[in-house]
Amino acid sequence: MDQFLAQLSGAQIVVEQLTAWAIEAVPNLVTALVVLVAGWILAGWASRAVRRLLKRVERMNRALPGILAAATRYALIIVTIVVVLGEFGVQTTSILAVLGAAGLAIGLALQGTLSNIAAGIMLLWLRPFQIGDTIEAGGVAGTVEELNLFHTQIRTWDGIFKFVPNAELWNTTVTNYTRNPTRLVLLEFGIGYDDDLAEGRRLLSEVAREHEHVLDEPEPVTVPLRLDDSAVVLQLRAWAPVSTFWDTRWDLTQEGKKRLEAAGFTIPFPQRDVHLDPPLKGGA
Repeated sequence: MDQFLAQLSGAQIVVEQLTAWAIEAVPNLVTALVVLVAGWILAGWASRAVRRLLKRVERMNRALPGILAAATRYALIIVTIVVVLGEFGVQTTSILAVLGAAGLAIGLALQGTLSNIAAGIMLLWLRPFQIGDTIEAGGVAGTVEELNLFHTQIRTWDGIFKFVPNAELWNTTVTNYTRNPTRLVLLEFGIGYDDDLAEGRRLLSEVAREHEHVLDEPEPVTVPLRLDDSAVVLQLRAWAPVSTFWDTRWDLTQEGKKRLEAAGFTIPFPQRDVHLDPPLKGGA
């Protein structure tokens, strides 16, 4: 009987302790749950607000709103988790110390990734290229489709997908073919040595001036570039908008050849004269 009463008393003590813990913990649990839900909702709202706000800023890199919006969301979620843990008695300083140590360990393990992040930040800040630009860098050429903190996605002219780490783009020379509004068209035409050089220059310059996309200023010009073995090479120099560069180049190539042929110019091709000496007397 005494043993039963002792067990009953111990059970009552456990129930009382659980009740006391519940009375103390449930409010904290409810508060933590409310903070977690509110923080999650606030993070989503702030992320969307940052994205909308930055999209209204003129000359803003199109990749930057998404990156800053994501950074804002994750930062608020981390703050929310720290506050929730504080509701359960976890020391905030201890959490920050753990996060700092974890960040240091992760940074040492992901040095290459961090270099890509640093390069991504610099590319977004200095803007050597933007989404939609046609570039060539690190042996890759194509149109930029996406730029974020870790990598850049490029689509080549023949439709191939290229995934390029930002560090490779940052540590090399970047050629941006669409950054400037105009571009110089350079075309070479060969005429015979007996053809009228001045007339050939006039005809090619006239072809350029008549084209609708060739700019009047700077004025198109044709120069005698060099003397090859079988031809005098004329170079046509004309400026055109970047948006119509290739169409202009193809049109001028076709029309220039057609105009020279119609005027009686010969378009020579490489040739070589071979002279055979007579065999030596007494030879086999």
